[in-house]
Amino acid sequence: MTRYVRHAAVFCALLLVALLANAARVQVFRSGSYDDNPANRRDTIARYAEPRGDILVGGRPVTGSTDTREQLRYERTYDNGPLYAPVTGFSSQVYGTTLLEHAEDGVLAGTDPMLTPFPLWNELARSRPAGGDVVTTLDDAAQRAAYEGLGPRKGAVAAVEPATGRILALVSTPSYDPAVLSGNGLAVKEAWARLNGDRERPMLNRAVRQTYPPGSTFKVVTAAAALDAGVVRDMDARTRSPVPYTLPGTTTTLTNEVDGCENASLRDAFEWSCNTVFAKLGVDTGVADMAATAEAFGFNDTQVRIPFAVAQSTFDSTVDRAQLALSAIGQYNTRATPLQMAMVAAAVANNGQVRAPYLVERTTADDGDTLDTAGPRPVRQAMHPVTATRLRELMRAVVEQGTGRNAAIPGAVVGGKTGTAQHGVGNAGTPYAWFVSWAQGEDDVEPKVAVAVVVEDAATDRGRVTGGGVAAPIARSVMEAVLGP
Repeated sequence: MTRYVRHAAVFCALLLVALLANAARVQVFRSGSYDDNPANRRDTIARYAEPRGDILVGGRPVTGSTDTREQLRYERTYDNGPLYAPVTGFSSQVYGTTLLEHAEDGVLAGTDPMLTPFPLWNELARSRPAGGDVVTTLDDAAQRAAYEGLGPRKGAVAAVEPATGRILALVSTPSYDPAVLSGNGLAVKEAWARLNGDRERPMLNRAVRQTYPPGSTFKVVTAAAALDAGVVRDMDARTRSPVPYTLPGTTTTLTNEVDGCENASLRDAFEWSCNTVFAKLGVDTGVADMAATAEAFGFNDTQVRIPFAVAQSTFDSTVDRAQLALSAIGQYNTRATPLQMAMVAAAVANNGQVRAPYLVERTTADDGDTLDTAGPRPVRQAMHPVTATRLRELMRAVVEQGTGRNAAIPGAVVGGKTGTAQHGVGNAGTPYAWFVSWAQGEDDVEPKVAVAVVVEDAATDRGRVTGGGVAAPIARSVMEAVLGP
């Protein structure tokens, strides 16, 4: 009898060893294949089992979570979704995440290792801490002013703090409510199809993901290149700029929208936006210096992230002299995002220094403890400080007595540059209305805000489209919101 008991015990021990070996095989060696199996919904269920962390603007959450009591329990909610959509993006149980919801998903979903001091234990226990929060740099008043200023028109606004690179406003219109994509029902799929089929492309983030010909606002860059290169030494000296100007090596002529541009000084040409003067200045400066200055401002940079990716703004360094003339007035292949043009204005306001733009001030755990902060931002010198001083003088004149009077703010120092960019086949499209600017309050020691505004559908009558008339008032409202009473 004892022998049979012993055999049974050995057999049971072998079964136990086999069971442990198989468990090790499944949980250790085959765990990856099971985790990646589309039929395994454990990770998806766990992802939505707890409320998602929030995105904050001005200390107030603009996102939330609602308990559906379903298997994928918590859905994302948005407070005034269309206003903040170009910043938050969406978090969908079907279509994933975009923009800040994507870039900061680890913190918001509770999977970032910084959220727990014992990551190995969480891995073994298949648990995750509560999602953390993302504190943005947005100025709520500026964001609202930009959104309300654009109204029903198609366009974008970007505003930054020149000294730091903090993004104060990021607006794109038309917009959409990210909440319609949050769940997983039929309504979500219908909303997805509707939004993607909309000809107005409401989910396109025009402030950072769309590039435009910057038109005459690019003359800020051309003026900086010409001044730094010594092509212009006296801003009041008359230039040798014929009207019309024949593009080098061609019979094509360039004219102006205003009179008095023939041989105009840099000061007058900037104030009244003389195409002929700046086209010739670009040619005289040369493609190497023009490209170097443009790249110092941020053009041709493929690595801009805020933290989500920003479309590359471009200045073509392979152009011939005729093409260079057009590039120097913001046409031909020159393209820029509104954020890039806000950085151009910010560099002028910040003594020629470009601070890398950023949108996240810090991330925090659920209990408010700081996980990470933005820290010092990279800086590069776009132009000589003396050149920046001269450009501030030129931009002030545009607002005080030139084409940008609609941006003037009583009691504040404001500089700006208008632009009207041609586009389309044979330039047949309605021109884009541009305005870039910076402002310094009466009691401020340095400019507090730099803004870029572009309006795509400014008017049905091409002749009535002007940056000063359409875009400048929007920029003024944003600058007033930042400067305060």
